[in-house]
Amino acid sequence: MKNLPRVITWEQACAQFAEYLLPVVVAGYEQDGKPDWPARREAWNDWTDQLCKDGEISDWQYNNWSQSPLCGD
Repeated sequence: MKNLPRVITWEQACAQFAEYLLPVVVAGYEQDGKPDWPARREAWNDWTDQLCKDGEISDWQYNNWSQSPLCGD
């Protein structure tokens, strides 16, 4: 998608991920208290894919953003 009228920023996306998606990952995969880095990265990738499909981020953002710091190195 090109020339979207409004998109969210990477910082906004990271904040939303922390608030809405990370708790689901923690509840589902981190009962032992240890971060499940692959689950976090997959959740980020799935979520940004959906943001792109919904027109909330551009194709460029989807293809060029790094993952949230909450997803590990």
